[in-house]
Amino acid sequence: MAENQITSRYRVDGMDCAGCATRISNAVKRVPGVEEVAVSVAAGTMTVRHAPEPGIGDAVLRQLGTLGGYTATALAPPAQAAHRHEPGELHGHDHGPSSGPWWRSPRGVLTMACGLALAAAYLLGQAVPALGPWAFTAAMLVGLVPIARRAFAAARLGTPFSIEMLMVIAAIGATIIGATEEAAAVVLLFLIGELLEGMAAGRARASIQALTNLVPATALLERAGRTEQVAAASLAPGDIILVRPGDRIAADGEILEGESAIDEAPVTGESTPKRKGLGESVFAGTVNGDGVLRLRVTAAAQDNTIARVVRLVEEAQESKAPTERFIDRFSRYYTPGVLAVAALVAVLPPVLLGGAWGEWIYKGLAILLIGCPCALVISTPAAIAAGLSAGARRGLLMKGGAVLESLGRIDAIALDKTGTLTEGRPRVTDLLAAQGDEAALLSRAAALEVGSSHPLALAILSRAEADGVPVAPASGAMALGGKGVAGRAAGQELFLGSPGAAAERASIPAEWMARIEALNGEGKSVSVLLADGQLVGAIAMRDEPRPDARPGLDALKAMGVAPVMLTGDNRRTAEAIGASLGLPVRAGLLPEDKQRIVREMQAEGRRVGKVGDGINDAPALAAADIGIAMGGGTDVALETADAAVLHGRVMDLSRMVALSRRTMGNIHQNIAIALGLKAVFLVTTILGITGLWPAILADTGATVLVTANAMRLLAARV
Repeated sequence: MAENQITSRYRVDGMDCAGCATRISNAVKRVPGVEEVAVSVAAGTMTVRHAPEPGIGDAVLRQLGTLGGYTATALAPPAQAAHRHEPGELHGHDHGPSSGPWWRSPRGVLTMACGLALAAAYLLGQAVPALGPWAFTAAMLVGLVPIARRAFAAARLGTPFSIEMLMVIAAIGATIIGATEEAAAVVLLFLIGELLEGMAAGRARASIQALTNLVPATALLERAGRTEQVAAASLAPGDIILVRPGDRIAADGEILEGESAIDEAPVTGESTPKRKGLGESVFAGTVNGDGVLRLRVTAAAQDNTIARVVRLVEEAQESKAPTERFIDRFSRYYTPGVLAVAALVAVLPPVLLGGAWGEWIYKGLAILLIGCPCALVISTPAAIAAGLSAGARRGLLMKGGAVLESLGRIDAIALDKTGTLTEGRPRVTDLLAAQGDEAALLSRAAALEVGSSHPLALAILSRAEADGVPVAPASGAMALGGKGVAGRAAGQELFLGSPGAAAERASIPAEWMARIEALNGEGKSVSVLLADGQLVGAIAMRDEPRPDARPGLDALKAMGVAPVMLTGDNRRTAEAIGASLGLPVRAGLLPEDKQRIVREMQAEGRRVGKVGDGINDAPALAAADIGIAMGGGTDVALETADAAVLHGRVMDLSRMVALSRRTMGNIHQNIAIALGLKAVFLVTTILGITGLWPAILADTGATVLVTANAMRLLAARV
């Protein structure tokens, strides 16, 4: 049955606290055919898994509408998102300042109206004292009636113990015992607290949604031999677009013509622009530097890197972390328990000890407000959402709160070599000239490699360009399968190939063979250049470690995370790289060997993270406690593992672990704030020091403090 179910996603405006999420979730779960509901306050989204029956989507929208206070829009699946018509909308009165200034939102208007009514009641009470209680009751009702409407709608749809219901009980009870001024003040403070929560939630939501604004609204499309400006959202794979210097790139694409420095900081956080040319990939939202580029679009707007990052983070925020799930379960019993304690405080002292009914009912109502679980329930998801958003904005993607929590607990990390610890492409490391100088050696070797796409050829050409070495044109260049390449340049017959193939064509001195063997021992590939049958020199190449590999590994070690290299490469090359990086090596491994080693480490009681490219490392990534894909925004990097490092820096692994630990520390602080304030005001209320309005101030104040504390994660340097 489960495989026949489908998933629908909705944008829900007006959610600003965990109570909202609970009410929405409980209400939608009552719709026949709905199997599972996941709600993210931070992302403002709801995902519903349901039977593939017509009309269920409309029923979900109608059910949500009965709660009041929310605006829901059904989101098209990615394949349909380019069509700008949304499948369905439901509009209720706005539940919060999701857009525009707060004072224009219905909640802002209600709060101001309640405040003005309270001020008018105070003035009337001063002028005509006999009318004071009635005036304060009327002022209270201005704010309480909408709250009561929401409370009873939530109770009817499965959430009887909502914060609104506790407010209604407390306000009515205070009015009955004659505390009308405090009842009105409590309602106003509650509305102000909700307004502040909505503003804080809006800020958290905007932190990740702001990524979508990185993609420009328009693009220059080539069509029928001319360029025209079109909406970026209309671009389709295969379209050809022109990007001028200084423009933001409007789509993921491949460079067809041109070369430029691309500033990828908006997407990956990489501070240094990357020089890119023919055939290389670029991401939507990055900034073209100094050259004109022609690009072939490789992904539609709804599937580009930015859109996928936003979608993955929103989906991650909908999946609850273990701590959040525990708090949710705890709150189910906590709120009814608070009601019971408040009732006992109100009843037992008068009955058993002869206390004054009015005094103890008043204290019971204050405890009711103190016990509101909003701050406690929001303490975890607020921090998780901020942590996920902070990571995403810096190119660190984590698929859910459970991943964010678990990352901070790993104590071992297994890393692939090629493309993870190294850059994934060879570089020239040594130039050994037997005739002339290094520049002449490089120039003649590069002449043979012009036009080749072989990785070693590209390494030689790249070094020649970097060193500014002139490359003479070669004629008759041809590849000799498995041996090398030959051709003619500057009047000489040239050959560039393996030492063995070169030895078949010329006599290589023993000391040179010894030097070549030493380079091979360092894990380097060596090509020998001959000119007219004479040794010219040798060029050594190796896939070098990333510049930040050693500092990144040292940072992990300092955090108590032990790294190890697992690679399919040969032992000599792997051990040479491992020695330079200072980490143990397991080489010559098949994918199943990597998976087995990860399981062996887990059997030793270690919590293991696995880092790889997401393809040949897939079994080990799946077996590890946390699988981390290293890559620049590819489908594999974004979709196969639990987490992804977009810009491929080893140092970002330690930053990801640090972000996890910082987030968990923030959660512990939030829980302490929420429970600590409640404990303080519980004692002061029992002692008669504080009353109703400080009680609600404690609740809403704790919620705002918890949310603000979580938001600090957005500003923290990762």
